[in-house]
Amino acid sequence: MTPDAIIECVPNFSEGTHPDIVRHIVSAMQVDGVRLLDYSLDPDHNRSVVTIAGPPAQVMEAAVLAAGKAAQLIDLTQQTGVHPRIGAADVIPFVPVSGLSLAEAAMLARQAGLQIWRRFGVPVYFYGAAAARPDRVQLEDVRRGQFEGLREAALKDAARRPDVGGPELHETAGASVVGARSFLIAYNIYLDERAEITQARAIARDIRASSGGMQGVKAIGVLANGRAQVSMNITDFHLTPMPKIHSTVAELARRHGTSLGEGELIGLIPAAAYDAEARWIKEIPSFDPEQKIIENRLNNPMAWPS
Repeated sequence: MTPDAIIECVPNFSEGTHPDIVRHIVSAMQVDGVRLLDYSLDPDHNRSVVTIAGPPAQVMEAAVLAAGKAAQLIDLTQQTGVHPRIGAADVIPFVPVSGLSLAEAAMLARQAGLQIWRRFGVPVYFYGAAAARPDRVQLEDVRRGQFEGLREAALKDAARRPDVGGPELHETAGASVVGARSFLIAYNIYLDERAEITQARAIARDIRASSGGMQGVKAIGVLANGRAQVSMNITDFHLTPMPKIHSTVAELARRHGTSLGEGELIGLIPAAAYDAEARWIKEIPSFDPEQKIIENRLNNPMAWPS
C-alpha cells in the first residue's frame, strides 16, 4: 500500500424514503480526508447508495461511523422494499482505486467489520475478496432469506451465523455484509411502460450469469416507479462490456414482446467504462460525465450535507 493510496467505499443502506435519515447517515461519514462523491435515494427499492473515497484508514472510519448511525436510525422490522436486504447498513464494499491491491482492500474490510461489531453490536458477514468462507463469496448467498429469514436461520443453523458477532442478528439493524471487490456498475433498464414484471423477470433470468447468461452480470426483474425494470449489477465490465449488455437486453426484450425504455445508473462508473457515443449512456437521462465518472468526481467532490 502506497502512502497516497486511495480507496472507494460504496455503502448501501436500507432506507430510501426518508431524506432526513439518509442525510444524517451521510453526515456521519464526514471524516478528514474523505471525499463525498455521490449519494442517491431510491424510494421503490427503499435503498440509498453512498460513494466516498480517500485514504484507506479514514475511509474505513467513515464507513464504520455510517454503519453505527444507520443502526441507530433504521428499523428493519418496519422497513420494506423490492431490494433484498439483511441490514440497516446492508452492504459495505471497499474498492481499490489506486496505490493498493484488492487483497489490501479485503484486509481493510475485515478491520471495518470487527469495528462495526465492537462499537455498535451489529454482527457482520464478510463477502467478495474478504470472504472468510467459500460459500460467502457471492453477496446473494449471504443475503438468502433476507433479514426475516436470516434472523431465524442464524439461530438454528451454524452455517448461517455471522462471521463476527452473533449468533443472533441485531434486533432492528440486522447484520452488515462487509467486503472488498473490484468496480461494480449498478445499471438498471426500464422496459416499455406497458411491460409486465414477468417480462422483466424473464429477461433478468436469461441475462444473469447464474442462469447461464452473461459473465459478470447479476440481474433481477422488479417493479420500480410502477414500471417493470431489469435491475443489474455488472461485476466485470471488462469481461462483459456495457454496450454488449445493453444490446443483449434489447434483443431479449424484443423476444419477450416488449422494448427498452430509459436507463438508470446508481452511483458512479470508472472512466474506462464510459463512451459518450454508446447507446446505453445516451439512454440515461441527464447523464453528466463530470458527476458520474469517479475519476472526475475525485477532483470535484460534493459538499457534505449539514
